[in-house]
Amino acid sequence: MKAPRIEDYYQSADQFFQNNLPVGLTYDDISLATLYSDVLPRQTNLGTRLSESLELQIPIISSDMDTVTESKMAIKMALNGGLGLIHYNMTDEKQVREVARVKNHIHGFIQEPIKVEPNQKIGEVMDRIADRGYGFSTFPVVDDNNKLLGLLPGRVVKARYANRLVSEAMTPRDQVYTLNEKEITKDPIKTADKFFTDHLGIHKLLVVDDEDRLRGLFTLSDIERIDAESQQSVKPARDSHFRLMCGAAISAHRKPDGELDRERIINHVGKLVDEGVDTIAVSTAHGFSKGVGDTIRMLRGEFADLTLIAGNVTSAEGVEFLADAGANTIKIGQGPGSICTTRIVAGVGIPQMTALYCASIAARKKGVAILADGGITKSGDMVKALTLANGVMCGSLLAGCNEAPGQIIEINGKQYKQYRGMGSSAAMKDGSASRYGHDRKDIATKAAAEGIEALKESVGSLSGVLRELVGGIQSGMGYLGAADLAQLREKARYIRVSPAGQKESAPHDVITVKTSDSSADSSK
Repeated sequence: MKAPRIEDYYQSADQFFQNNLPVGLTYDDISLATLYSDVLPRQTNLGTRLSESLELQIPIISSDMDTVTESKMAIKMALNGGLGLIHYNMTDEKQVREVARVKNHIHGFIQEPIKVEPNQKIGEVMDRIADRGYGFSTFPVVDDNNKLLGLLPGRVVKARYANRLVSEAMTPRDQVYTLNEKEITKDPIKTADKFFTDHLGIHKLLVVDDEDRLRGLFTLSDIERIDAESQQSVKPARDSHFRLMCGAAISAHRKPDGELDRERIINHVGKLVDEGVDTIAVSTAHGFSKGVGDTIRMLRGEFADLTLIAGNVTSAEGVEFLADAGANTIKIGQGPGSICTTRIVAGVGIPQMTALYCASIAARKKGVAILADGGITKSGDMVKALTLANGVMCGSLLAGCNEAPGQIIEINGKQYKQYRGMGSSAAMKDGSASRYGHDRKDIATKAAAEGIEALKESVGSLSGVLRELVGGIQSGMGYLGAADLAQLREKARYIRVSPAGQKESAPHDVITVKTSDSSADSSK
């Protein structure tokens, strides 16, 4: 008799998931086969495409939750090669401003520098530095119209000069190095880097417009730090105009009579498009619905070239429905999030790996991309999800980052940040009720909450968390011999894991004295 080989029991996606139906499986229920590899993790390419016009350097998107993604998170996501989806639990006007902050951001370019006026005394500037805790003492000098008059160098911001006026101590305008803002539009960092290389000893470069009004500044220290980072990290996600990429979520707003509020939706999305938004996500808990389909069709008719994301669904039929309506990318997941209670409250939802498999079949047929949204607790989950999906959406993993909205709370010596489901009562009161098919006025009397409020332990900078997650994805690809995500999807082979096997997969039978520096590898 031929000896059985474990390789004989690893199966392709079609074999594995069809043989396991109707049982629904999620990330910890399966493991991936290691295969022959001539690919080193550092050689792998994590680039992914969500539409013809939307390509990312890493397949990670921060979730459109009000405790996860606003402009600060979206900026850092794009700088690390990913994408942030700005939530809609805010006024339409504020969301437009949040998108504008991302699209107008230039890494290393201080667009609103701290300025001083010529009639101030040096002592007043020193008091301001002490009060605000500034880590610098060089300031542009401007008049009431923001016109550049000179530069106050740090060497004169001393006690012995306290009674002198800024105008008496500043370097006058004709001796200050500047660039016109038109000169930095194509590649700001490269332009500033060349300037500092050509002008040794100069540490500040001011940027002005045609009327000599101050528009911002570069510092040598920032440019040197960016140069150092660029040698280690992926390229930022940028549009064709070199601006950072950014997405925004919207609701399928309805009028009191139940009809779509076409005028409001089109007007709002038009303003977001004017600011350069790269994608709009029509984001609800139940995407396989008339309201979402009608909204996608309406937006596709008005904005033919705009990348549209729609969701959430968990079936092939849902994917086909949204693809036929005009969506480019479809979010998969109902109820898997750490703070989501949809499956408990409503009794619906399909475990994520099974949902992704069913969705992936329809997505290939329709030529659309899918995103795994929810339930990811570690980089290994991402590897598994990416065997079927084009990208992953993260909420819980990123909610503890410095860039997430909200204040840091200290409890018993540990630092935490607020994290809540968009289906929680508080989030629905703040504006997300429509995401779950309710009006705000329904919340107190009719709406059942489908999420909770919680705390996430603070994990520091987003860049550090993403570095751990990306490294984990690359490791997984190396074990499968996959040079890129397309090969990962092609090569993946699966086996089902028992409860004992799940326990064996994590650290066990030891006393832990040190965990990973990032929560990215934790399943908390």
